[in-house]
Order: sequence, then C-alpha cells, then structure tokens
Amino acid sequence: MQSLITLPEIESAINFWRQRNPSLGEEMRLCREASSLATPYAQMIIEQRNALPIAELSETAQLALKTWLETRTA
Repeated sequence: MQSLITLPEIESAINFWRQRNPSLGEEMRLCREASSLATPYAQMIIEQRNALPIAELSETAQLALKTWLETRTA
C-alpha cells in the first residue's frame, strides 16, 4: 500500500464508502468507514495539507482505505 494519501484520494475513498453504504437515519449518519476517513479529511482541509501519511490514520480508516485502493486496482 502507498505511504501517503492525498486530499482528492481521501475524498474519493469517502465517496466510495458513501455509495457502498449510504447514510443512515434522519441525521444522515455516515457509515463507519466513511466516518473514519471524514475526520482526517477535514483536518487536512483545515491545516491546508495536500497529503497525509497513511500511518497517521486510525486502524479503521486504514482498513477502509485499503479496501478502496483494492477496488481501484482490481
């Protein structure tokens, strides 16, 4: 797996998970995988970062990202 994730890539991964598991309830709650990627995505925007080391992501986010990457290369 690559060592960095870019802002457009993490956005694409979030959208992948949103399509796979649509938001739930009246509050439109994100699925676990999209939610785990949304926090670092927001932090990247606030900190004006273009890329983030994957090692900085939570375990859940890393697994969500790995699944997304595997579907891109399949």
